Amino acid sequence: MLSKEMRKHEIEEDLKGEGDFVQIDHLNRFLKESLSMDTKKFVYLKLAEIYEKRSMFSDAAKMCDNAAMLSITFSDKVKQYVKEIELYAKAGFFDRADEAMKKAIGTASATEKDRIYASIKDFYKRQAEVYEKELRRSHAVSIYERLLEMKINDLERQEIKKKLLGLYEKLGKIKEYAALKRMNIAKE
Repeated sequence: MLSKEMRKHEIEEDLKGEGDFVQIDHLNRFLKESLSMDTKKFVYLKLAEIYEKRSMFSDAAKMCDNAAMLSITFSDKVKQYVKEIELYAKAGFFDRADEAMKKAIGTASATEKDRIYASIKDFYKRQAEVYEKELRRSHAVSIYERLLEMKINDLERQEIKKKLLGLYEKLGKIKEYAALKRMNIAKE
């Protein structure tokens, strides 16, 4: 069983060979003890890793948020917030992903903000394509609509609108299809 005097490698050794849900249970119980910030952060990150492996993306995102709060350096906080954004997007909780993006950009330095924004934009594009391949079209639509609200260039905007038109048609979203089609014609 885990005890607060244990080091990281000892915690990992103790969890080795246990199933994912047993590890989750042990780690959650362990968090209730008075632990050092470093140990607590390690446990949150370990839980996030297990939750992500089990496709429990929302829970993994919460653990990343907790780890970010315990991070000392701004770069580490930003890293955890970006991971939180990705996990919420995978879970389909785009409003929470937007909140995490605000935290990441608010924490980042001026030079990091553009890099973070670009990496999030690229992740959203990749995730939307994954959703399309998995035939999870409504999730892909949500991401593409979010991308249209972001700062993107005209070429990217046209490409996303083209994809949205196809998805709206496949989903039977006639109003959205017609509105986007009219908007595209009006711009040409």
